[in-house]
Amino acid sequence: MVSFRIPTTEVNTPWPARRAKRSAATILSPIFDSLFRKGVPIRFIFWDHSTLGPEGGPGTVMVRSSDAIRRLLWAPGELGIARAYVTGELELSGDLFAVLRTLHHAGPTDLRVGAPHLLKVLRSARELKLLGRPLVPPPEEASPRGKRHSNSRDAQAISHHYDISNGFYRLVLGPSMTYSCARFVKGTTSLDDAQSAKHDLVCRKLGLHEHAGARLLDVGCGWGSLAMHAATHYGAQVVGITLSSEQAALAGQRIEDAGLSGSVSIRLQDYRDLREERFDVISSIGMFEHVGAERMARYFEQLFGLLNESGRLLNHAISSVGGSRMGRNSFIGRYVFPDGELIDVGQVTLAMENAGFEARDVESLREHYSRTLHAWVDNLQANWEQAVAEVGVRRARIWLLYMAASANGFDEGGISIHQVLAVKPGAFGESKMPASRIEWE
Repeated sequence: MVSFRIPTTEVNTPWPARRAKRSAATILSPIFDSLFRKGVPIRFIFWDHSTLGPEGGPGTVMVRSSDAIRRLLWAPGELGIARAYVTGELELSGDLFAVLRTLHHAGPTDLRVGAPHLLKVLRSARELKLLGRPLVPPPEEASPRGKRHSNSRDAQAISHHYDISNGFYRLVLGPSMTYSCARFVKGTTSLDDAQSAKHDLVCRKLGLHEHAGARLLDVGCGWGSLAMHAATHYGAQVVGITLSSEQAALAGQRIEDAGLSGSVSIRLQDYRDLREERFDVISSIGMFEHVGAERMARYFEQLFGLLNESGRLLNHAISSVGGSRMGRNSFIGRYVFPDGELIDVGQVTLAMENAGFEARDVESLREHYSRTLHAWVDNLQANWEQAVAEVGVRRARIWLLYMAASANGFDEGGISIHQVLAVKPGAFGESKMPASRIEWE
């Protein structure tokens, strides 16, 4: 069980706020009862210390300011809750994963009220003196400009997520500096070992152990960890590309420090700007979520054109059945991955085939990603004060919530992650693929 309580210093209204004639819990009780299908599932403590919900549950939700309710009035649903949480007007304590799971299963996804309840809400808001202009959103919200998934807008979205602090990511990710799903094989004793096992799986699926000196393109190379593994253990010649200036700078420094400058090159470059070069293999690890369904066909066509005959592509990406966009009214879409999209693995495989690839293998690592996220949450909580010093308490809160909620999503199967391995057939259909998976296990 992960027990936590985040220090809060930024609420707009001090605790306790001025008291109304009736307690906040009494005033809000009819509204809260209507929000949950089987009653309030967890303890809520309001700014005047009045309470709703059962004692003895997995944790507590503290509504530290009436501004949290005001945000919900102006942005009913996930966005209003997110804004209150980010600012510290809403705080959680207890078993983080259990609290989020309980609230998710008990409450509706949309908190907008219909006409029968609107008068009730307005009366409560008036009694709590909440009627007024909307509060300014937290500055941590992303507002990328331009056409969705254009080169310039994608660069803004990437920068919002990754260009915050290399030091912060080091605290969360650990020494491996790998921001994608690890693989916990038999005998794995640490997150770093599991990330190394994942890197090795990718390299072997791409056949680097069969092709000394193979030229690898790593699309969305992060801080260069996979590129360094491929060069060190398999003698690959690697080009890594990223849109994050912070990642590119640190990756370049890590490669120089490791003495790999002759084998690995890191570029601040968009995949759409790659033209005449050719590669033996391509990896796309934890980057595809930024491509988008509208650009998916062109993405795979572009990578197909960059590969030599019988070259392999490994696409490693989070997926959801039927696909889903991280919309502007969602917590993830506004604060974590603006313009992000999760695409159904079946649609991904079909798009690969339409681009000319032959799909050869699909593997789910869903449970592995839950373990990875739990490890990242542990790291963040263990290094909380340092993390806050790096990026501020609001952004640290954002990362804690998004990683814990994502872990629950993988646990329950609402989201998954798949590695899809494909090959560009040779002139006579030659794939140069091994006879069985045993070659990379």
